[in-house]
Amino acid sequence: MKDDGSTRSGHPIVLLTARLHEDLDAVADVASWSLNPAETRDLLVQLTRAAARLADVETRVVTHAHTVEAGVETGATSTATWLAHATKLTRPATARKASLAKALDSHVLTREALGRGDVHVEQARVITRAVEQLPDDTAVREQCEKHLIALAEHHDAKELKILGRRVLEVVDPDLADAHEAKILADEEAKAEKAMSFRMHDDGHGQVHGRFTLPASTGAILKTALLANAAPKHVRATEGAGAFSFEQPTPERMGRAFKEYIENYPTDRLPHSGGVNATVVVTMPLESLLGDLKAASLSTGEQISAGEARRMACEAGIVPAVLNGKGKVLDLGRTRRFHSKAQRLALGLEQKHCQHPGCTTPAAGCHVHHSEPWAAGGRTDTKTAKLLCPRHHSLAHRGPPLRT
Repeated sequence: MKDDGSTRSGHPIVLLTARLHEDLDAVADVASWSLNPAETRDLLVQLTRAAARLADVETRVVTHAHTVEAGVETGATSTATWLAHATKLTRPATARKASLAKALDSHVLTREALGRGDVHVEQARVITRAVEQLPDDTAVREQCEKHLIALAEHHDAKELKILGRRVLEVVDPDLADAHEAKILADEEAKAEKAMSFRMHDDGHGQVHGRFTLPASTGAILKTALLANAAPKHVRATEGAGAFSFEQPTPERMGRAFKEYIENYPTDRLPHSGGVNATVVVTMPLESLLGDLKAASLSTGEQISAGEARRMACEAGIVPAVLNGKGKVLDLGRTRRFHSKAQRLALGLEQKHCQHPGCTTPAAGCHVHHSEPWAAGGRTDTKTAKLLCPRHHSLAHRGPPLRT
């Protein structure tokens, strides 16, 4: 930044800044290769402390700039806006500086700790926010602030944030339960109002979306998806060696989400127009018997013939089979899925997936209609066989079915 001489004075902060620039100029070309490991470690810690102390000076000047409306003469609408223009920092960055300056103006203990280098900027933000959340009792807030400053010596900002939520339990246990209940109630009320769900079709076979849910509901969804994405389940459905690691990846979670949706009990869906909200897949008879012609969903999307055959056999949809003139030949039957008793019987008889060489246990298998259900096959144990999800999918994407 150019110096036009307007900041030259005998003020200690001005003199400090001038000396700081001179000292930094003096070491600008000094190599650090001669520092030994011990010196390097100590130096990095001291530089962090120095940066925190300098941040304290900066926030005090930012507070003063706001008080004297330093940016008014330039036409800026706020100190943060003027600072963003003058320093070429982003507006969010200068807004955070202004926000911290305002917070420290009300929390002297944290400001002093920052000035000593005992806490850094992120810790200071966490402490001030935690204290602001506490009951409006000056003595209690001061005790909590002191406690959090002491904890900052051993905990980073992330850990300090967690401890800040429970600090009242240490300082004043009698107030803690009521205060925690109020915070949770406020958060839950806010979460209920903020719930949203958005999705859009990109026109290339994929749907993208984002959602906002209360934390408790999110935990339920995550638990359900993790059950489907668990390594044992994945190995059972995808085959041995499908994944060589234990942590669920975004891809595995996506697959689990797909499985969760497709297997949601349709009888628990709300009614619409007298029937459960149901997706109907429409396909020519030829496609059901092995042709490659695409099928259509009642929601307007098109899917491959193989995917339609798989869904018609196992997923929660109703197949509508048309003849060559477009007339409905079959619109499902009341008993398309095998009952629990039938599944148990098949498990006892067949033990595992019936694809050659596959040993996926019965509990991890789907029941496959050997004779396509939508082509007249019966839902019984004589014509059914157990297939793991992987081989079930292959059964519907493999060679055309013979009748």
